[in-house]
Amino acid sequence: MIWNTQVECMSRNSMKELQLERLKNTVKVAYENVPMYKRKFDEIGLRPEHIQTLKDIEKIPFTTKNDLRDNYPYGLFAAPLKKIVRLHASSGTTGKPIVVGYTKNDMENWSENIARLVIAAGGREDDIAQIVFGYGLFTGGFGLHQGLEKVGVTVIPASAGQSERQLMVMQDFGTTILVGTPSYVLYLAEIADELGVDKSKLKLKLGLFGGEGHTPEMRAEIERRWGIKATENYGLSEIQGPGVAGECYCQCGMHINEDHFYPEIINSETGEAFEYGNKGELVLTTLTKEGIPMLRYRTKDITILNPEKCECGRTTVRMNKVLGRTDDMLIIRGVNVFPSQIESVLIGLEGIGPHYQIIVTKNGYMDAIEVLVELIDGKLLEKFSELEKLEKKIRHELKVVLQIDAKVRLVEPKSIERTTGKAKRVIDMRNK
Repeated sequence: MIWNTQVECMSRNSMKELQLERLKNTVKVAYENVPMYKRKFDEIGLRPEHIQTLKDIEKIPFTTKNDLRDNYPYGLFAAPLKKIVRLHASSGTTGKPIVVGYTKNDMENWSENIARLVIAAGGREDDIAQIVFGYGLFTGGFGLHQGLEKVGVTVIPASAGQSERQLMVMQDFGTTILVGTPSYVLYLAEIADELGVDKSKLKLKLGLFGGEGHTPEMRAEIERRWGIKATENYGLSEIQGPGVAGECYCQCGMHINEDHFYPEIINSETGEAFEYGNKGELVLTTLTKEGIPMLRYRTKDITILNPEKCECGRTTVRMNKVLGRTDDMLIIRGVNVFPSQIESVLIGLEGIGPHYQIIVTKNGYMDAIEVLVELIDGKLLEKFSELEKLEKKIRHELKVVLQIDAKVRLVEPKSIERTTGKAKRVIDMRNK
């Protein structure tokens, strides 16, 4: 079953014609309504009318996460606030969130994009979906919620946490679709086994997972432990949120909603655009966004694009699983975490030095993060009450900025390794 056959099965030539028409309009809107884009265009002598082919998109300067941070909160909005019906935000590199806004039409398109991936994965209107993503400024929970409802799926907005209650709801409400991060879903499987839940009696059949990537091995483990088909979807707040791309039941790449997002693959070092089939950094341009249009946004995600027709009948370009990133961002339980965020909290706090290290591990299937912080005076290690007070203070400050709980361990002065080159701030043990 295909939600929108006219678009999802469109010929490549027809798709390119539609993309070009929408690209020209988006460029014009961005130039006329977003000061940053006008400045960037004017600096290189580029005008909206110079964009006459899809190839011409390469003339447009890239947009980066720093551009959103520097224009916090509303500097990149192309629509007035009276037209914005929803605000969301994701973490920024210095503690300030990346703010995005949606017009009524943006919200309708967002729901449409989610509906497509729900149907592609195997969801139907008689399903019951339990969302175990967190709700709030994070786009994941609300984004998938509205698209599932558009399909006609019954939605349980369970949100994250309270694992035993999640399992009770799953059993009592007859959940058929599970929506969340793959790591949390595996953690739920562990809890279910500990509690003696008979998973064979559950009605679960499908998982819609995002917020973090997962390996084929993790997918296989999820499917084995829950007895479901596990599909992956992709999105980022800067572009829309979830619904940019999603797997069909064939599980051979995520179909990009190309009528709303124009994808490119570039050499992350030179900015040169690659042909389909080459591995590189994914760059996305929104084609229909009214609230906050994004021109050539550098996602930092490394992947490959495949334009071949899928077995499911869809002709939209597919993106492979994200193979890595070009920056130092960590994804911890679906939350973006930058070492610079942690540094901004630590710098200036009384009693600690400038040296720190971030240890990332897995506790079962759940990511865990610990921050090692050097004390200025090692004698504090002998004063338990003061040590505990300082650890709690740092832990609280980090949680305010990161929106997740990070364990803090205070260590002796000069105990963190020094190097003559770039400091090794992160030790990621999750794949070891």
